[in-house]
Amino acid sequence: MSLRSLPTVLPEVLILEPKVFGDNRGFFFESFNAASFTKATGIERTFVQDNHSRSSRNVLRGLHYQVRRPQGKLVRVTCGEVLDVAVDIRRSSPNFGKWVAVHLSAENKRQLWIPEGFAHGFLVLTEFADFLYKTTDYWAPEHERCIVWDDPDLAIDWCGIKDPIVSEKDSLGVPLNAAEVFA
Repeated sequence: MSLRSLPTVLPEVLILEPKVFGDNRGFFFESFNAASFTKATGIERTFVQDNHSRSSRNVLRGLHYQVRRPQGKLVRVTCGEVLDVAVDIRRSSPNFGKWVAVHLSAENKRQLWIPEGFAHGFLVLTEFADFLYKTTDYWAPEHERCIVWDDPDLAIDWCGIKDPIVSEKDSLGVPLNAAEVFA
């Protein structure tokens, strides 16, 4: 697998671009190869769970994270397009409270590495989107937390969407200044 790693404004969050082989029949690429991931990122992780969600246009999921069982996530879109957001919530980080947004789509085939210590969310920009992600730890609902998507201190630009569709759980998220975060 040939994989290219591109930096973002948050040094630990990386855009990954696989080498895609295409012709008149379609395309092929390796969506994950542990050795290529490590070579491209310098990061060694074991992924223990794969998740797949489908969401409609203007659905916003997040900003999620787990305390005491933090998850690194490798995310991608196989149908549609999303705006994917990672927020640094490590209090000791010089980037605490800063965020990065990346467009992920079936067309661009990009993936995003979001390490432990970051909150994560996404907004669906097309009629629907299939969102797949690998995690480095299992889902632990007792440790799951949510930062409210429209925290004015974060001021995330959600592509101008003012009234996204959010779950009840996500609507009860707290602002970063009241959230349980990492040291």
